[in-house]
Amino acid sequence: MVTPATEWLEADGLGGFAFGRIDGIRTRRYHAMLAVATTPPTGRIVLVNGFDAWVETADGKFALTSQRYLPDVTHPDGAARIARFTRDPWPTWTYTLPNDLEVVQELIMVRGAPVVALSWRLNRGGDARLIVQPYLSGRDIHATHHENDAFRFTSSVAGRRVTWQPYCDLTPIVALANGDYVADPSWYRQFQYDEERARGLDYTEDLAVPGHFTFSLDRRAVLAFGAASGAGTTAALPLLNTSPERCWESVETSERRRRAAFPSSLHRAADDYIVARGGGKTIIAGYPWFSDWGRDTFIALRGLCLSSATAECDRFSDAREILLEWAEHVSEGMLPNFFPEAGKLPEYNSVDASLWYVIAVHEFLELTQAERPLTASDRRKLTTAVDAIVSGYARGTRFGIRADGTGLLSAGEQGVQLTWMDAKVGDWVVTPRIGKPVEIQALWINALRIAGRRSARWAALASHAQATFIERFWNDERGFLYDVVDVDHKVGVNDDRLRPNQIFAIGGLPYAVIEGEMARRVVDVVERQLWTPAGLRSLGPGEPGYIGHYRGDVRQRDGAYHQGTVWPWLVGAFVEAWLRVRSDTTEDRIEAASKFLGPLLRHYDVSAPGHVAEIADGDAPHAPGGCPFQAWSVGEALRLAEGVLRSSTDALQRTPAAFARAG
Repeated sequence: MVTPATEWLEADGLGGFAFGRIDGIRTRRYHAMLAVATTPPTGRIVLVNGFDAWVETADGKFALTSQRYLPDVTHPDGAARIARFTRDPWPTWTYTLPNDLEVVQELIMVRGAPVVALSWRLNRGGDARLIVQPYLSGRDIHATHHENDAFRFTSSVAGRRVTWQPYCDLTPIVALANGDYVADPSWYRQFQYDEERARGLDYTEDLAVPGHFTFSLDRRAVLAFGAASGAGTTAALPLLNTSPERCWESVETSERRRRAAFPSSLHRAADDYIVARGGGKTIIAGYPWFSDWGRDTFIALRGLCLSSATAECDRFSDAREILLEWAEHVSEGMLPNFFPEAGKLPEYNSVDASLWYVIAVHEFLELTQAERPLTASDRRKLTTAVDAIVSGYARGTRFGIRADGTGLLSAGEQGVQLTWMDAKVGDWVVTPRIGKPVEIQALWINALRIAGRRSARWAALASHAQATFIERFWNDERGFLYDVVDVDHKVGVNDDRLRPNQIFAIGGLPYAVIEGEMARRVVDVVERQLWTPAGLRSLGPGEPGYIGHYRGDVRQRDGAYHQGTVWPWLVGAFVEAWLRVRSDTTEDRIEAASKFLGPLLRHYDVSAPGHVAEIADGDAPHAPGGCPFQAWSVGEALRLAEGVLRSSTDALQRTPAAFARAG
């Protein structure tokens, strides 16, 4: 049985989504029935925030939904009537009502169109009718909405279609229903979002009700919401211009076929993150609040695309489009880490995003060479981007990024966060890591070896850098690698705190930087002190500054973000390193699958079925937190299941989903 706080996600492939809790209570500003991307994957706005629904019978009126209002009031009592929930093949709720009535509610978001379709039917019972009252706003997904005179309640009714345009510059909202609509405009005030309050943010909202729909439950009730203009409406309008019954039948048939093609829930989850950008593709870093980030895209791509391709799902084409789209943005040897919304200039504040791109291109080219041809033009564009990155870094670029006489990569300036441990509150950089961070060297040496296959210059520099790395990073006293050497660019000043970043010197990348006994000691201490069933802690629990829980306001949360908080995406590098210091036999892989991947998937399946969250608390019971649906977390789990651990899958005849059930 799922917990009430469990969340579900439906994504449209354009950056839009439907997102909520299983009990239907909206506790985040991001919980929405229809959020769409006006400039995919950005410019996201919430059109339909949610709805209230109730059933009327001869015995009375019974709610199917619940809302949270200020101050700490939950009303009505519909959540208590949920008897069952499943997300397969799409979110489906079963409600039990008095006199043996049972109502089934289904929700499907259409891939490639800003349309969400809902249906209700009686599973058993007698005469009943359903009333559904939608809540509208038309605001940015990161904002909250409040009563105002500019909101337009006007309804335009044409047959079974109802259209609203709450604000003059907003895309019209279309509702298609086989029930009767009655306009009854009103404001519902002071919805309370408990998750936002816990995060120290604005947590109340006012929403508009334009009217309500009444359905007879002697047949399936259908209600679809969609955007009447903007991205994806070429696919949306035919659905919204037909009858409600045909709309549901079309959506159900096409989505059942699409979803059945995925061999596991992880593969299906992967599809949610691959979205349109311009004429190409990109990867949403996480739902509901992230857009596409460079670092996240290139890490996630290895699992979401390269490890999850099937005969029915051509992920190689997706990978090609993503890598070519990003290749256009190399500047001074760097790729952007972030494309801001509203057409602002991209931000290049990352030392590792460009290096992860080199890794992703390398693995893509290796796979395409082995499994399918790639045009000479595409190959040239990708290798040109790789060479520009390596030469730019060697020569020197933004933020003090350059290879010095040691062959290692130095990076960082005061006030700038460049590595994946990038939390910053105002002027406070929580983990600055200025100097030579350990995973950056592993990435740099790997990038040099990749480029060195075409240039003796880079091959020689790779060997020099690796020799220096072994000499400079080994901390014999503590038995693992320094996290940063030459801290603040001061030679000989080293950071000896136990962090997971050192695992990339052994696993997670094509070429190991250290091997043998040294590597085994690193893996053993990381397993002993950093591993949890939710992933790796970002700081050892015995280290100064360790914080075991991720909670509080922005400053408290960002202060804990990389100071002990668990990150599941690190499982890929860790398990690969764990296998590399062993014999990497089928037996080793079976052990790793049941010891590491299985528990991790089970852990996150409780909070977000089929997906993996961004983070979890460092202290037991390691409650999931942060972004509930995270691309690189899902990607690295898939890369393990379909790549690193593949022989164990074959040996046990298990799909990746079965790892979650493995004991």
